[in-house]
Amino acid sequence: MNDKSKKPQKLKARLPRGFVDRSAADIRAVNEMTGKIREVYERYGFDPVETPLFEYTDALGKFLPDSDRPNEGVFSLQDDDDQWMSLRYDLTAPLARHVAENFQEIQLPYRTYRAGYVFRNEKPGPGRFRQFMQFDADTVGAAGAQADAEMCMMMADTLEALGIKRGDYVIRVNNRKVLDGVLEAIGLGGEDKAGQRLNVLRAIDKLDKFGPEGVKLLLGPGRKDESGDFTKGAGLDDDQIAKVLFFVGIKDYAESAGALAELVAGTSKGGEGVEELNMIGALVTGAGYASDRVKIDPSVVRGLEYYTGPVYEAELLFDVTNEKGEKVVFGSVGGGGRYDGLVSRFMGQPVPATGFSIGVSRLMTALKNLGKLGQDQVIAPVLITVMDGDTESMGRYQRFTQALRAEGIRAEMYQGNWKKFGNQLKYADRRDCPVAIIQGGDERAQGVVQIKDLIEGKRLAGEIEDNATWREARVAQEIVPEAELVAKVREILEAQAEDRRRAG
Repeated sequence: MNDKSKKPQKLKARLPRGFVDRSAADIRAVNEMTGKIREVYERYGFDPVETPLFEYTDALGKFLPDSDRPNEGVFSLQDDDDQWMSLRYDLTAPLARHVAENFQEIQLPYRTYRAGYVFRNEKPGPGRFRQFMQFDADTVGAAGAQADAEMCMMMADTLEALGIKRGDYVIRVNNRKVLDGVLEAIGLGGEDKAGQRLNVLRAIDKLDKFGPEGVKLLLGPGRKDESGDFTKGAGLDDDQIAKVLFFVGIKDYAESAGALAELVAGTSKGGEGVEELNMIGALVTGAGYASDRVKIDPSVVRGLEYYTGPVYEAELLFDVTNEKGEKVVFGSVGGGGRYDGLVSRFMGQPVPATGFSIGVSRLMTALKNLGKLGQDQVIAPVLITVMDGDTESMGRYQRFTQALRAEGIRAEMYQGNWKKFGNQLKYADRRDCPVAIIQGGDERAQGVVQIKDLIEGKRLAGEIEDNATWREARVAQEIVPEAELVAKVREILEAQAEDRRRAG
C-alpha cells in the first residue's frame, strides 16, 4: 500500500451564478451617479436612512414566499430561535417595517431615501442578476396626490441631473384605481374574477411588445407567436376589448379624460382615480413640467399586487443596439407608485405612502451609452520608487509619499521587490502612473530627487525623431531639491491635465 498522503486538492475559484465582481471603474461610475441622485433628493428635502440586508421573512409583505418553501424567490435562513430571516427583496418592505417600528419617533410626513443591494433567489440569465442595487425615495404619511406629483417631478429632475436631456426620457403616470375601475366597468369586478383580471393586466403589459393587435388577441381568444406557440387569452368579448383598448390607447389625456370618466362612472374607485390623475396633471403642468417630461399614460401597468393608486415609470426614449444587433428603445430605468397598504400591515391603521425606485445598474448602462458617465479619468498615483532598502532611505521615501498625499495628490511608495528597479518602472507603466520619483545615494547626498514625467516620456519616445524637436519638447525628467518636490509634481500634473483638455 502507498502510505504517502494524498496531495490536497486545490480549491477552485468560482463566482456563484447570478453574482458579479465589480471593477474600480464600475464602482467609481456608480458613486458618481448615486452622488448626483443624492443631490437632487436632498434638494427636495429628503433625508437618508439605512436598513439591514436581512429582515424577518414575514416582513417581506407582497413578496412573502410560501411558508412551506421559505426560500422561494428569496434567500432565507433560520435564526437560532428558529425564526426565518431573508435577504431583502427590495428596499420598500424594510422601510415599511422601519416606519412601523419607529412610528412614535418619526416625524410625518416621513421623507427619506436609501440606496443598497437587494437579492432575488431566481434563475439568473443575460442581464438578470441575483444581487443588484436600487436607489429609492419615499414619502410616508402623505395621502394627497400632490405627494405622487412631487415624486414624478423629482424623477424628471434626477434624470436631467444625470445628463439625460429632455426628449430622451419621459415619466409616464397611470392610476391603479382607474385601471380597476375600467375592469369593474366591463364586468370583471369581484373576487371571483381575480384570475381573469390578472390575465387582462398581463395582456396590457405586452402593449409595447406586441402592439394593439397583439394585445387584442391576448384580451380575446389568445395569440399564436411566430414559432407556433399559443398563449391563451383573457376571454373578453368585443365590447369589453374595445373599452380596454380605448383606455390603454389614450394618447392625449386632456382630450380623453371626459370619456374615461364616463367609462368608469359608478365604479367603486374609478372616478377617484381619474380625479387623482387630473390633479397630478394639473400640479406638474403648473410647476412647468410639460407632457414631454411627465405624461399621463394609461398603458402603464406595474406592481399588480403592490400599488394602490398612482403608478409611474421612468422611461428612456433613445435607441440602443441590443445583443442581436437590433435598434431598440432603451426603456424603463425605474418606477414606483402609491402603496398605502404596506405600512398598514404592521400598524392596524391606514398609513399612506408613495415612492419610487431606480434600477442603478440599468440606469448606469444607459448613462454609459450616452457618454454621460465615467468620462472623468481617474489619474493613477505618483510612484515613489525605492532605490535603497535601509531604514533611513525607506523613511525618506515614505516622507516624500506622505508629503504628496498631504497636498491631495495620489501617491504610493513601491511595495514590491525594490532590488529590481526595472520592475518598478514596468509597474508604473502598467499602472499608467503619471510621474515617478527617484532618489539614489548620489541624489540623497545632494538633497535632490529625480522627477520623471512618464506621460511626456511615452509621447517623446513615440513621436520625436530629431534633436531639434527634443530640445523644444517639454522636459520629461528633471532634478529638483527635495523641498520643491511637491510643487514640481503638481506643475507636471497640471501640464498633463492641460494636454488632456486640448486633446479631448
